Amino acid sequence: MPLPKAELHLHIEGTLEPELAFELAARNGVELPYADTGELRKAYQFEDLQSFLNLYYELMAVLRTERDFEDLANAYLARAAAQGVRHAEIFFDPQAHLARGVPMGTVVEGLWRALGSSEANHGISTRLILCFLRDESAESALQTLEAAKPYLDRITGVGLDSAEVGHPPMKFREVYEAAAALGLRRVAHAGEEGPPEYIAEALDVLGVERVDHGLRCMESPELVERLVRDRIPLTLCPLSNVRLRTVDTLAEHPLPTMLDAGLVCTVNSDDPAYFGGYVGDNFEAVQGTLRLTEDRLRELARNSFLASFLEDDEERRARYLSEVEAYEF
Repeated sequence: MPLPKAELHLHIEGTLEPELAFELAARNGVELPYADTGELRKAYQFEDLQSFLNLYYELMAVLRTERDFEDLANAYLARAAAQGVRHAEIFFDPQAHLARGVPMGTVVEGLWRALGSSEANHGISTRLILCFLRDESAESALQTLEAAKPYLDRITGVGLDSAEVGHPPMKFREVYEAAAALGLRRVAHAGEEGPPEYIAEALDVLGVERVDHGLRCMESPELVERLVRDRIPLTLCPLSNVRLRTVDTLAEHPLPTMLDAGLVCTVNSDDPAYFGGYVGDNFEAVQGTLRLTEDRLRELARNSFLASFLEDDEERRARYLSEVEAYEF
């Protein structure tokens, strides 16, 4: 029985395993430029964030119908449940689908066919977070939010992802203000490849409540002090950081130093099909390589529920936290 945990940094498109990609390609008459799953899996080697994003967007071509998105989400939820996930806050990238002619409703309704019954079918409560692509225009982000308005009963918050460098949070001030006015929660990727200043800007300009990645905060003692003081959670993704060369090796990952500094860190999988492991695999990897104690692992699990957007169901949060405290390693 794995340690109970929440996953807060998970791109549903990044859970597309090669086997499912080929299955959906066959279903939808999409020709993939790979002979078989083995050849495709070999393509999952990346020099940096952009080389990953190129393949990530290419493979999205197989996602066409509500059933495709439902199958994608159910495949993730089954894997997550087996690794101890009790609550998942799931990112999706509507602009990447809208650009291919797939309507917002197809994406949201398809995902919801899985998420709406995720507790009954997988024992996992869920939230859905709409992410804006930061390498697209601010106008496109505003149009995307407008397209999402009929589905806001199913969307908890907004996020910001894709290529970070050269696309500061400031660019998306207007759409985040609009999202806040709609009562949506706010998160953003910052400080993965971008500088620590992007983290501060995400807090000050976008009003984010959680920082996705945030690894480079360690370059600014003042920023670390602020994040600790304000209890701003960071959704770290260790295996992703290694695969995208943000850190050279897992042994050099700053997670232990960050925890020692008092930062509210969580461990997540990011794009697990591409980065070599789901959230339980990330926990096992950091436990083994970074020699984290059982107390540290429990702290990470506790942080994941404390950082979750469960303010509408504090009873559930308390139940999950009690599961963490009662867990026997």
